[in-house]
This record gives sequence, C-alpha cells and structure tokens, in this order.
Amino acid sequence: MEVAPLDITSKDMSGSNAEVKADKGSGRCKISSEVKMDIEYLYEAVPQLSKIFHIIDKIGEGTFSSVYLAEAQMKDGSREKFALKHLIPTSHPVRIAAELQCLTMAGGKENVMGVTYCFRKDDHVVIVMPYMEHQTFVDILGSMTFEEVRQYMFHLLKALEHIHCFGIIHRDIKPSNFLYNRLQKKYALVDFGLAQGTPDTQIELLKVVKTKSQQGGSSKGKPAASVGDKAPPGRAPSREPAPHSSTKPPAKRSLSLARTKHTKECAAASPAQRSVFGERNLNSLNPTEGTVKVTLVKPTKVEDVAARRMALTKRRPVAARAPASSHKPRASSVGHSLTCSCYMTDRVCNACFSRKQQFAPRAGTPGFRAPEVLTKCPNQGTAIDIWSAGVIMLSLLSGRYPFFKASDDLIALAQIMTIRGSRATIQAAKKFGKAVLCSRELPAQDLRTLCETLRGTRACKERPTPNAGADVTEEPELKQRRLQDGARQCRESKADVTASGAEPEDARGWDRVPDAAYHLLDRLLDLNPATRITASEALRHPLFKDL
Repeated sequence: MEVAPLDITSKDMSGSNAEVKADKGSGRCKISSEVKMDIEYLYEAVPQLSKIFHIIDKIGEGTFSSVYLAEAQMKDGSREKFALKHLIPTSHPVRIAAELQCLTMAGGKENVMGVTYCFRKDDHVVIVMPYMEHQTFVDILGSMTFEEVRQYMFHLLKALEHIHCFGIIHRDIKPSNFLYNRLQKKYALVDFGLAQGTPDTQIELLKVVKTKSQQGGSSKGKPAASVGDKAPPGRAPSREPAPHSSTKPPAKRSLSLARTKHTKECAAASPAQRSVFGERNLNSLNPTEGTVKVTLVKPTKVEDVAARRMALTKRRPVAARAPASSHKPRASSVGHSLTCSCYMTDRVCNACFSRKQQFAPRAGTPGFRAPEVLTKCPNQGTAIDIWSAGVIMLSLLSGRYPFFKASDDLIALAQIMTIRGSRATIQAAKKFGKAVLCSRELPAQDLRTLCETLRGTRACKERPTPNAGADVTEEPELKQRRLQDGARQCRESKADVTASGAEPEDARGWDRVPDAAYHLLDRLLDLNPATRITASEALRHPLFKDL
C-alpha cells in the first residue's frame, strides 16, 4: 500500500485522551495503570509517534525491548495496525542498526518479518513493523494436527534457509519468535536483536558488531514482536508520513520522564523479566535435575577477579600432582608452574584458575541453546539455529513445552544427555575441542518411543532398559519410582485430552506419524554441528516431499 498514515484526529489524540484508554469499539479490556504509564512514557520519549499512531496496548515485554500494538489512519480513511518495538535506551547503536539492516535486507519475504518505519529521539529507538494476529504456541500445541506440525516446520526451515543465505545467525529461534496465524496460515520470523553474522555475511553491520557484545546475552522473557509477514510496501521513502497541519502534539504529561526512565532501566537490569505471552509449562513432570552430574572440563575462571580470589581462599588449593585416575596430563610447552593437574577430573587446579577467561557467544534462550553454545565453543555458525528448530520440533511431536528447562548450562547439557545419550554427547564435544565428564553413562532414547510416550499415543508399559554397563544398574526403589511416574504421566496425558475436549489422537493423525518425521528430528538434533543438517537440506527431506 503506497499511502502514508495521517494524523489521528483530535478527538482520538487530544490531550484529555492521550493517556490511551482501551478502544471500546474493538472490545478490548481496559488496560492496566502500569501499561498506561508505559505508553505515556513512550509518547514522551518519542513525541513524533503521537502524530501518527494511536497506541492501543502493550503486547510484549522483555529484557531488551517492549512491543506495543498501535493503529494509524491511512490516507484512504482506513485504519491499519502496527507493532511498535521500543528498544531499551541502553542498546548499542551498532546493534540497533544491525537489527534494522537484517530486517530491511532479508525481511518482508520467505516468512521473515520486514520493517515499515523507524523513529529515533535521542537514545530512544522505535521500530515499526506490520502487525500480525497470531496464536500463542502453548495455546495451540495440544490441538495441532500432525499435518499442521509438518507445515509449521516446513515454513520455519524456509525462513531459516532464507536468513542463512544472507549469512545471518538468528541465535534466538523459539516458538515466540516464529509467529503463526492458524486461520490464515501465515508465518513470521521476528526479533533479530541477538543476530550474529557468519564470516561471509551480507549484512555489513553484523561484521561490525563485536562478539563481546553478545557475551552472556539471554533472551529469557524477550518479547516476541507481534508483527506480520507482509513485505513493506516499497521502502521508507514511499511511506513517509504526510505533513501535519493544525493538530498539535499532546500536552506535556505529568509523568516524570526521568523517574520512568529510571524505572525502565532498573527493570531491564532485573534478571526476573515478565514473560511476553505468559506462556505456561505444559509438562506434567518437572525436568530431571540433579540426578546426573556433568562437568565441563576446564571451566572458565570466575568472571569477577575479587570473587575468584575469594573462591581460592575458601578452598584448599589443589597441588600440582598426578590425578588419581589412569589419565596422565599431556606434556605442555608452558612452564611447570602452569602445568594443569586436573585434566579429566572433576576438580579445577590453580593453573586453570589463572588462565584467561574463554570468550564464546552464548546469547539465546535457555532450553534452546545448542551443545556447542553450552560448552562455550568459540566457533558457532548457523547450525545453532537448526538445533533450536529441532527443539521446537521435539516439543511439537511430544506435545510438551518447554521441553528443556534448566537453571544453568551444565544442567541443560545433562538434560540433552538424557535424550541423546552421554557417550554421543562426549564424542561430539571432542569434535569441537571440548572434553566433557559425566558421572554415569546414559543411554540414548529412541525419539519415536519418547515422543509417543509423552504424547500418550503409546501404551504405558515397561520397556527394558538398554544395558549400558554397571553404572546404569537401577536400584529396585528407583525402578519402581520410574514406573510409577511413567504410569502417572500417561494417565495425566489422557486426562488432559479428555478435559480439553480435543479430538482423539487418531483423528489428528498422531497415530500415523511417519518414520521420516523422527529421522528429520534426529538430524536436526545432531550433537555435532559439523554434520547437523542444514535448512536447505532439511527442506529437501522426504517429510516435505509434497510441499
């Protein structure tokens, strides 16, 4: 559409109504006072918004940005909805520019979000994107048919293939960043705030973004910009706002900008962020935590020097002596005083504490990070997005979300081991230069058996545990507890279907899931990033042969 938005009329945007009450005509509920203050803050921080948009509500909030639903009147008299993404003022300008370049160059096609406008006032930036109504992942997961899942994964991989061709690593692939309109069959990949470039990326600004700026980044609770997948009509020049005449900006609000800014920045620094969509946990069992001890050999030293010194004084230093096991440390070219004495043990010696901190990107959402991210592998590529897509497919096939939920990276790695096996995880880590210790050997799970059991389509019966050595010998008490948990899980799965009034599993195709689906899942969750399937290869998989 080539027309430009006009001013909202004075009766819509007058000073008395500037506090943005709920739109009575749309049937929306009255917004909270907290959201009203946030909208007031945005109007005051970026005054030009009030000349074009009527902000209706806040629809997303996270660590690095907030997303608002807004409406603009077009020249033809129609009203169009947009999503306004307000980036926190502390965002680095290069990072903001890189996100915009990703949206303008790769967005607007192939299920990737585009950008319509961008506003800037001092250190406040607002990215305007088309709004796309969509359903929350957890609300539709239990009722999706297998054919829907197949279509969903096809379009997700299509979006990944597109951005990977531009040399963009999204780094935050998760359901809330891949919007799905179930009725219109529309899809949109959003939020390039953590994007990183490959060595041959076409996004020039991603080459400028320093790797250090992504250290320790976590998008837990990051907003999923509720925006659509239609292309921006022309680029910015053809959609410039029309000149405004008599309508004046809203009067100065009584809200203290400085006080609100302080509040927003404190909220951004808080580790406990409000969930964007309030997604609930669909797992009927809590993830197993603490049952398996995993140690990443040569962990990085404590980041804070003072904390490291305190840690060293509180524990007895490990003398530089041979470890108790049969493994002997390799000869090192460094001096004897710096020779490591903790190789392949669960201890950390003083020599390792004195090493320089290892830097590796780890930005992303917990539960969706690939093994190479969890083990701090410095060389990370587009394969980390493929792993995240595999975790999404695992949730879709099993009906459980979130599938992985861990408090730290080592627990996350242990949870992956329970699915893929400890031996395969250790072997894969060696491929990218990491040594991992596990307190016990864990067998790999059959993905079909796992997903069908969790979904409730497989009969609840005991299956023999693979013989993986003496370490996995199960005590009678633990075995009985496992069987009871499995039986309870099956009962709860069936009860959930009955209570929700959903169609029977066989009516939605879950009794006829082909082997190709689990073969693709296995390839997506390949522990070795070098052999993990690419998005282009996945689109040619037999599962998608007729799409």
